[in-house]
Amino acid sequence: MSASALTGLSAARRAALKVSYTARALDGARPERLLTGAGVRPRHGDLVVAEVTEIGKHTRLESAEGRRVHLFPGDEVLVAYGARYAPDQFEAEPPTDLGACHLVAAGGIASLVLSARSDMGAPTGLRPVGLVADAAGVPVNLAGLALPAVPRPLHAVPTIAVTGTSMNAGKTTTGAMLIRGLAAAGYRVGAAKITGTGAGGDRWMFRDAGAAEVLDFTDAGLATTYRVPAERIAAAARGLHDRLIVGGAQVVVLEVADGLLQPETAELLHRDDVSAMVDAWVFAAGDAAGALYGRERMRAAGLPVAAVGGRITASPLAAREAADRLDVPLYGSAELADPAVAASLVARPALEALEAVGERSA
Repeated sequence: MSASALTGLSAARRAALKVSYTARALDGARPERLLTGAGVRPRHGDLVVAEVTEIGKHTRLESAEGRRVHLFPGDEVLVAYGARYAPDQFEAEPPTDLGACHLVAAGGIASLVLSARSDMGAPTGLRPVGLVADAAGVPVNLAGLALPAVPRPLHAVPTIAVTGTSMNAGKTTTGAMLIRGLAAAGYRVGAAKITGTGAGGDRWMFRDAGAAEVLDFTDAGLATTYRVPAERIAAAARGLHDRLIVGGAQVVVLEVADGLLQPETAELLHRDDVSAMVDAWVFAAGDAAGALYGRERMRAAGLPVAAVGGRITASPLAAREAADRLDVPLYGSAELADPAVAASLVARPALEALEAVGERSA
């Protein structure tokens, strides 16, 4: 193995560095040292400074503040290594060295594309310069930049989780509209996205919808959750949930990204420590078949589905197909944003009824 070297970044390079959303937790946001050399082996969550070599699918980088910063060849960016699972875009795995790779998410994920949707353009190219390192030459990983743990809350609050059939099923919009309705009903809402790929768009949408506090898995030290052990994701989710409750949330809305068939999501949905956090689930689907399949799959796992929503509700005909066959309500965005509808999903009699259904199904 070739030796690695610790090099410094000049003040000018540090000032010009474009810092991504995912890398925002780095103290000072401008690294001083890089670990370089052929012997460097990146890990999931390691922060890396990379040069943009060619512009492809992602023409802009999302900053910590949510601004989409235009990218140009020759720019240096601060991003994190991670895997990506996105059937509508890229499948990607982190490389095993500092060789050329790709920007696979605008939130700041460096990885090596393995496959892509047929109509997807080429990925934006990156040439890693070096891993961000401390004075001792130890790589800086997002796991070490996670928010500190909080004491376990002494009380529980109603918690609704949103999941769905797949990417682009309408999960985030469903969650945002539910937050809107709960906030309008007078609740202080805490929200968290507990799986997915590092990016801030969903966070900003939840905040704009009325959530008092919003967190995501990057706050727990994860760049993405694909290829991360389910135990680690579940522990991160519990920590985020606890933090929202300690912060004063009266109701919590969680988003479980990707879809039922995504490996980590599928495993999480069968974990007792995850289901114990959630009182009721809202399932997002793109069509009637997906809605029916999802309802049955969730029920088989003992998870109480309180309602179905998502992209299916954009089509009156598709919504009618599903509603005729579902035994739970089908709500569109406007209905979820209605205070009475949203509040009904967290009312104690409704939660108790769902729990009873789950027990009978089991």
